[in-house]
Amino acid sequence: MDPEENVSGRIHGEQFEPEGRDTLMWRLLHMILISFMMGLAQTVLTALTVIQFIIMVLSKGNPNERLADFGTDLGIWYAKAARYQTAASNVKPWPWTDLD
Repeated sequence: MDPEENVSGRIHGEQFEPEGRDTLMWRLLHMILISFMMGLAQTVLTALTVIQFIIMVLSKGNPNERLADFGTDLGIWYAKAARYQTAASNVKPWPWTDLD
């Protein structure tokens, strides 16, 4: 499986919806916590962007693969968090479920 198919499967793959639904107050608590986590993720992404750019300048345009892979993982987590926040899914992102 090539990396593009792997990422696509992680984003669009089968999500196992929980059997029971959370109460609205419990969902609100999770939404607030995830909102703070999304803000932290945005800060991490900004720092990674700057670091990756510096690495690319120093290595004549070659990106650090580990940072690029982490950015992919962060993007997938962010997408899952956004789906939960907007009620498109009842699947909570990591740390409540596995980090794909």
